[in-house]
Amino acid sequence: MSRELLALVKHDCPTCELLLPVLDAAACDGAAVRILSQSSREETDAQAARLGLQCVTLDAELELSARHDPDAVPALLLLEDGRELDRVEGLDRERIAALARAAGVPLEVGALPERRPGCASRTRDPEVLAPLRARQAREQGRIRSRVIRIGALEDPFEALDRRGFTDGLPVIPPTAERVVAMLDHTRRDPQEVVAVVPPYLYAATVEKVAINAVMAGCPPRALPIVLAALDAACEPSFSLHGVIATTNPVAPLLVVSGPLAAEVGMNAEGNCLGQGNRVNLGIGRALQLTVRNVGGALPGLDDRATLGQMGKLAACFAERLDGSPWESLSVERGLAEHETGVTVFAAEGPRVVPDAVSRTPESLAASFGMALDALYHPKLRDAFAPIFVIPPSCGAVFGRAGWDKSRVKREIFERSKRPAAELVHGARGCEQGMDPTALSDDGSGVPKVPSPDVIQIVYAGGDAGSMAMLVGAFAANERGSLPATRRVEDWQ
Repeated sequence: MSRELLALVKHDCPTCELLLPVLDAAACDGAAVRILSQSSREETDAQAARLGLQCVTLDAELELSARHDPDAVPALLLLEDGRELDRVEGLDRERIAALARAAGVPLEVGALPERRPGCASRTRDPEVLAPLRARQAREQGRIRSRVIRIGALEDPFEALDRRGFTDGLPVIPPTAERVVAMLDHTRRDPQEVVAVVPPYLYAATVEKVAINAVMAGCPPRALPIVLAALDAACEPSFSLHGVIATTNPVAPLLVVSGPLAAEVGMNAEGNCLGQGNRVNLGIGRALQLTVRNVGGALPGLDDRATLGQMGKLAACFAERLDGSPWESLSVERGLAEHETGVTVFAAEGPRVVPDAVSRTPESLAASFGMALDALYHPKLRDAFAPIFVIPPSCGAVFGRAGWDKSRVKREIFERSKRPAAELVHGARGCEQGMDPTALSDDGSGVPKVPSPDVIQIVYAGGDAGSMAMLVGAFAANERGSLPATRRVEDWQ
């Protein structure tokens, strides 16, 4: 067995300069001591000339510094056949002497101070650490995606747009450093397949999702939500291929319910469906970019929407938990209160339902029922399912009356009914309508949706204003797209 001392130093560390002459003298006398500088050739040579050193070499590309990963230098490591047995970081005279004895190396440490703190290793410098970690990830096979070379005179933002990787807005260049930093926020193997993404059924690995999350501007801590959302969107019953290919202007809408939403900085309050929150927008955009760049869903080619809508860029918000009169959406869909769920809907754009006048739950439910009746088209039934995003002012009306979600859904359902005679082709002067044989009216009218259970209630929004939102979910039945929920903690 062969033992040696490996010393990692740098040129601008005063403690290194105290220890270096002692180590250099031993190395030049033939002792088993290797001295590697983390500094550049010029900096190392200048230090050697100033201190009269002869046996200091470079840690080329910081290879050994990265492998042993010291917090501070000088770092003196006892190695046996390349395997680390012990180390001292900084200057501790007695411990260094003990390390030297264990290596069989004579070191003249008597003139050294008893203790001195070291300096941060260069591998702790963010500008150095990020490229090192990226290089290691490539060497270890953690990241395998091909590298796109950008010309010296090319603008990276324009280059990515020309190569077809954007959604029409600029994207952040997904450097290896940024992707590795994103991957730090999941324990999943970067090469694990999250889902097979339509329309062309390409495998989206965790790495591929991380790349698109970087491009979307998604904060790294939100990556598990993106992973869970993609897993949910590729659930067969969600029918992502149909959502992509339809001429209807639907797109995945993500509702995040649970404690992790606040932890990663999502907005569940004022303007939560709008701009201003990077996490909400970054998560929604990351999912859309993954579907585009991995699955191949290109507008005008595979995405056949007649008009589209803004939600095709990014549609994501968090459910508000404080003050809610009801259980959260994720709890309603089977998760525990301490868990966070992401639910994906195939949704159209939201429409406002204003009612600052209703003071009773019956009146407010009537408002919502009338808005539901007009969803998609007033004369069509069962085509779209509703998602009501209810702000605190409206939630309080129902909460004070003790109405649970089931009661709210039943009342809205009843108030969405319209006589069958008003729904058939030609009724009310409009040829659009339904075949009379498809309608069943017991005298109370035909409801907008087949049952109260397809109505979704989400509590969110600011404290000011009585502006609920109604969002239509595309063909939310076995013939179309069913909402899907995933537990985010599974992807952390």
